[in-house]
Amino acid sequence: MNEIQIFKSEQFGLIRTVQENGKIYFCGADIAKALGYANSRKALADHCKGVTKRYTLTDGGKQLLSYIPEGDVYRLITHSKLPEAEKFERWVFDEVLPTIRRTGGYVNDDEAFIGTYLPFADESTKILFKSTLETVRNLNERIENDKPKVVFADAVTSSKTSILIGELAKLLKQNGVQIGEKRLFAWLREKGYLIKRKGTDYNSPTQKSMELKLFEVKETAITHADGHTTVNKTTKVTGKGQQYFINKFLATSAAVNG
Repeated sequence: MNEIQIFKSEQFGLIRTVQENGKIYFCGADIAKALGYANSRKALADHCKGVTKRYTLTDGGKQLLSYIPEGDVYRLITHSKLPEAEKFERWVFDEVLPTIRRTGGYVNDDEAFIGTYLPFADESTKILFKSTLETVRNLNERIENDKPKVVFADAVTSSKTSILIGELAKLLKQNGVQIGEKRLFAWLREKGYLIKRKGTDYNSPTQKSMELKLFEVKETAITHADGHTTVNKTTKVTGKGQQYFINKFLATSAAVNG
C-alpha cells in the first residue's frame, strides 16, 4: 500500500486515500462523514462491498481503518440523504480522481503540487520537478489515447446487483461518458434495447435484451385503497448489462476520438 494522500475540501473536510496495484481506495469513515452518515460503520456495512482494512497513522497513533474502492464511494453517494451529495460526487469523480490518476496527488496546478509536496525545495529542484511532471503527464496522455477504451468501472466489476437506468447513466458519467438519464433512455430505445412503441410495454426490455440478459424486470404488487391490486413493473440493468453498456459506450468513444 502506498503512502496516504490527504485531500481537502472546505465544504466536505479531509479525505484520506491510498493507491495499490493501480487502484484508488478511500478512507470509508471520511467518505461517510462527508456524506452526512451518522454511523459510518453501519453505512459501510449496509452499502459497501469492497471494504479492506489498512493501518493508518492518526493523531491517536497507528489505527486499523476501513478503506473502500471507487465503486463503494459511488454506492455511499447514491444512498446519502445529504442535499450536497451531488456536489460531493462532482468533486470526487470530476476533480479528485482524474487528478490522482494524472499526478498521483490532489493539486490544481504544478505550483500547488510543489507547495504541497516539496515546500522546502530550492529553485533548481522545482524547475526539474516541473519538467519531470510535464513529461509524466505527456506519457500518461499518450498511454490513455493509445490503449482501448473498453474498460469497466470498479463499481460493477463484480456486481451482482441490478440498478435503475438512471443509475447506469451515472456510472457512464463516472467512466467519462457525458449522457443523462433521458438521453440514455432515448438511446436504448433507438438501438433496440428497450421497446419504443407507446403503450403498457413502453421502455420495457426487448426480446433481444432479455436474451442477452442485459435487463431484468422487477414486479411489485400494489394494493389500492379500494382493495384492488395492480402490478408495477420496473426495468433494471443487470451486472452483465452494466458492463455491456459501459464497454459499448467507451468503445464508441474510442472509435470517434481515435
